[in-house]
Amino acid sequence: MEDKEKLQRALTNMCEWAVKWGMEFNTAKCKVMHIGTNNAHYQYLMNDEQLGTTDSERDLGVIVEKSLKPSAQCKKAATKAKMVLNQITKNFHYRDRRHFLNLYKQYVRPHLEFASPAWSPWANTDIQMLEKVQEQALKRTTGLIGRTYQERCAEVGLETLEERRRNQDMMHTFKILKGHVKIDSDQLFKRITNSSGTRSSSDPWNLQRGRSRKDTRLHSFGLRTIQHWNSLPSKMKEHVNPESFKRDLKRVNRES
Repeated sequence: MEDKEKLQRALTNMCEWAVKWGMEFNTAKCKVMHIGTNNAHYQYLMNDEQLGTTDSERDLGVIVEKSLKPSAQCKKAATKAKMVLNQITKNFHYRDRRHFLNLYKQYVRPHLEFASPAWSPWANTDIQMLEKVQEQALKRTTGLIGRTYQERCAEVGLETLEERRRNQDMMHTFKILKGHVKIDSDQLFKRITNSSGTRSSSDPWNLQRGRSRKDTRLHSFGLRTIQHWNSLPSKMKEHVNPESFKRDLKRVNRES
């Protein structure tokens, strides 16, 4: 109840500020999303009007559901990417490998990866929904008939989308820990101290993995990245320049 009252006071102060400066909120477009199984579903007011509730909203192009699962975002991304892929296929009848893959990378794949560190899927159905778009693109590429999806990726030098998301996670983790982005690393990560007496504590850049009872928490950015980050070579994590880290990350991926 105390948190509810704090939030209501904040909303009231915002509305008073908006009226003072002639920038009133459109309360019809303001909604409440109740998250969590034990949520009390409190009601909130703006300008003396009770706010409506919502189960799903788009925030900066990413669909957020009250379950915090990314299935709706995956479906949206796959649908948009398939639509663009079909347009490219329709307009380019001769699809040689180099040009078609360039078109795929530039116009299709960005839809499958936009802001993916914020919604990276963990359910196999969601993962495969995205991978199938890239698989369809490779099937439509000249000279790649009669091979498995992994073989096609290897032949043309493409990583699976799941591998790319993992690499993007590592790049973002590096930038956060090294201060290249305006995110307080202490809000996401906790370093393993030497006093813990474990093998992992020998690397000062290793991170401590917290506990989680829910899949949404377990697969959130701050937890899912830790195991892979800790498995990277110690010298890699000592880099200061993101480009140097990225080169080493590619090298490690080739060798693994």
